[in-house]
Amino acid sequence: MPILPKQRDLYPAGLLDEAAVAAGQFEPPVHAHWLAFYTLSRREKDLMRKLEAARIPFFAPLVRRRLHSAGGRTRFSHVPLFPGYVFSLVDDDQRRAALATNTVARWLPITDEAALVADLRSIKRLIDTDQPLTPEARLEPGQPVRIRSGALRGLEGVVVKRHGEERLVVAVRLLNQGASIELEDVDLERV
Repeated sequence: MPILPKQRDLYPAGLLDEAAVAAGQFEPPVHAHWLAFYTLSRREKDLMRKLEAARIPFFAPLVRRRLHSAGGRTRFSHVPLFPGYVFSLVDDDQRRAALATNTVARWLPITDEAALVADLRSIKRLIDTDQPLTPEARLEPGQPVRIRSGALRGLEGVVVKRHGEERLVVAVRLLNQGASIELEDVDLERV
């Protein structure tokens, strides 16, 4: 049983969906740019609620984490995959409105927006599989690969070995962080 239900981590729903943007279901704000808001300690969800109330597009991936209580019960919580970061597509007025929420410590401009959006789409695809993800604090150098078949076909990442397990890491290069998933019956090809 979850402690709290999972709150929305993507607003609007079509923000990272190429088809929704192409079909006109989501139109980005004029003169909008992607930013990474670095929040005050443990204020990511608070910022997300305030951005949604102000109708400001954002993505801050949440993953399920298992917690064991003292009574032996297992509970689940939804925690940020990248603690402290909320990615947002904003114009100058929306950026100022986000900074006025008193939840943002600083903001980081994104120099390669296309790469960030591609990374965020990959992370969202991993989360949507509902398989257990492991946050990866630092990425190890390794062979870049692309998945050839299965539900994650086309997803690119880096294969690393950790404690004898092979894992596929999908990275957000801006933060030098990522998420990994165990490789089982996945057909990979070199990029």
